[in-house]
Amino acid sequence: MTLKRYVATRLITMFGVLMITLLITIALVGSNMDSILKQGVAFQVRTEITDNPKIAESFSSTDEFESFIQTQIEQRVKILGLDEPWYSPQRIGLTMYKILFLDFGHATFLTSDSGSSDVKEIILEKLPRTILLFTTATIIISVIGIFLGALSGSKVGSIIDRITSTFAIISSSFPVWWIGMLMIFLFSFVYQIFPARATPLIPPSDPDYIGSLLYHMTLPLITIVIIGFGSWAYLIRNFIVGIMQEDFIIAKKTMGINQKKIIYTHALKNAAPPIVTILALSLSGSLGGAIITEAVFDWPGMGRLYFEAITAMDLPVIIGATYILTLFFLISIFVADLLYGYFDPRVRTG
Repeated sequence: MTLKRYVATRLITMFGVLMITLLITIALVGSNMDSILKQGVAFQVRTEITDNPKIAESFSSTDEFESFIQTQIEQRVKILGLDEPWYSPQRIGLTMYKILFLDFGHATFLTSDSGSSDVKEIILEKLPRTILLFTTATIIISVIGIFLGALSGSKVGSIIDRITSTFAIISSSFPVWWIGMLMIFLFSFVYQIFPARATPLIPPSDPDYIGSLLYHMTLPLITIVIIGFGSWAYLIRNFIVGIMQEDFIIAKKTMGINQKKIIYTHALKNAAPPIVTILALSLSGSLGGAIITEAVFDWPGMGRLYFEAITAMDLPVIIGATYILTLFFLISIFVADLLYGYFDPRVRTG
């Protein structure tokens, strides 16, 4: 299989999975999509009429004006085919089309920092903050984990190996919310080094907002790294232990090649495919699994948005966030597949 055919196959598969996810989402939401789309139409019609004062001035009474608006809404609903049942092919196609191109309508209760109820604007405001926090954490975790795991794997049974394995078990045993509350208690209340809330108190328009955001991000970042790097190191350690027993590694040892060069050049290169896969899954999974972490630290990202949307039962925001996170997950898997094929040509030719 050539590289172009491999890429094309993966893209078609990814698009198919995305369509199936959309279809399942619509089926689960069902008739509730009617109210979502009709609310969006009503909001759009009222905004268009409000932006044109001459229309309002042409009516002598409020009742006539409201009747005109209602007529316009009903006409727009009929034009869009929203007067048909939600399970009709036309309705399902329209809904999938809108969601596919990020038209999620307007939130029922939540708004962005600027006051907008457009779900797309709300998500695009929160998403960069989640990417900033968890991408930074994942990079730090992977660097520490790869270095420490390779060191432990090359010295099986040593003190560093036992400490790494023990720490991995301990750090994975505690829930993230418990560690988060403990970190807040120690560093916010006892020592008062970091703020208890990760949401900056100044508005995003303030020139000092970026610096304040990075300062508020420090405590949740440290917490995520402490919880995550032990497991990463233990996984890398197990990969290295297996690879160090391969014949080509033994042959390189007999040739007198430096131990560090064998580990960090040859062994890690052969362990790259599973490492890349885990890294991609960690990045995409952290974006969707940040609900508890962001809720504990009050970090203004996608996780807290999910938490607030579920609490308020704001269906458009839940649907939009689910779609965006699914899209990120598929993209990360696609990139992982490409990198896997690059590091292991057998994947492309198999």
